[in-house]
Amino acid sequence: MTAHFGKFIAYYRVSTDKQGQSGLGLDAQRQAVMTYLNGGPWKLIAEHTEVETGKRADRPELQKALAACRKHKGKLIIAKLDRLSRNLAFIATLMDSNVEFIAADNPHANRLTVHILAAVAEHERAAISERTKAALAAAKHRGVKLGGPRLAAARKASIKVRSEAADAFAANVRPIIKEIQASGVRSLRGVARALTARGFRSPRGRDWSDVQVAAVLRR
Repeated sequence: MTAHFGKFIAYYRVSTDKQGQSGLGLDAQRQAVMTYLNGGPWKLIAEHTEVETGKRADRPELQKALAACRKHKGKLIIAKLDRLSRNLAFIATLMDSNVEFIAADNPHANRLTVHILAAVAEHERAAISERTKAALAAAKHRGVKLGGPRLAAARKASIKVRSEAADAFAANVRPIIKEIQASGVRSLRGVARALTARGFRSPRGRDWSDVQVAAVLRR
């Protein structure tokens, strides 16, 4: 096994939909990073975890990770390169940072690889938008009414999606809450303060409250 040297800052990202599929859960990402670093006099300076909600564009934990890389002259390490193609915010931020990075599943990837992925992702997003517009136009041309009873069904489906997203978000955050509680923090308000201090945002993208912590634990 290749020995690794130097300082590393890990960045993990978990989303509110399909979390855990394809080995993208938090534990799996940590395991991938540690497996890659196994061997050599390396030092993991810090780990930053982003709990992404919806289509949130800002990445405060990524910014902290990049700042740590610059401060300690370290490398940013992520678990899986294939996540980049679905995360334009990550790509844009990384390209502008001038920070060296490593993907544990593809350590030979470089800034050119990331640039290509960004171009592909942009093209895919534009293609999806065009296909959606074309499908709606074709349906309208056939005389299909896009409102009426179908609107109620769409709203019902939207409620279901939001509920599933909330369940997935809770599944992502619950292990972190348990970890905080295991460290000796017992009150819900204390857990809320700890989550906020670590940079985790509530489902609404704000500081945590004891009510929100309780809601996550109930799901």
